[in-house]
Amino acid sequence: MKELVCLAIFIILSTLFALIMVAAGFLCQYKKESEVKNSAYECGIIPFDDAKIKFNIRYFNYAILFLVFDIETIFLYPFALYLNSLGLFAAIESFLFVLILLLGLYFALNKKMLRWI
Repeated sequence: MKELVCLAIFIILSTLFALIMVAAGFLCQYKKESEVKNSAYECGIIPFDDAKIKFNIRYFNYAILFLVFDIETIFLYPFALYLNSLGLFAAIESFLFVLILLLGLYFALNKKMLRWI
């Protein structure tokens, strides 16, 4: 029961802190509008072109592949730590998981998604 009270206090205080930070940002903001403030570049560089440029779809493919393999690596880490205590079924499941990853990588290589030019 004591743990639940501590958890409830933690949740209430963290929510209150987040709300106070949002309110402080809203109250302390600089509200005067100007052409420079509303421009696409606010880092001191004078804008010389429109901010809407076309990106090659290959960059998007790289980003998606990176996220997929990065997240799946995170999922494999607990299996690597507790493989002995989980048993044979978990080992087979993790090997199937890696096999699906390798099939995805093979598909990406066949579609030439990993070529820069």
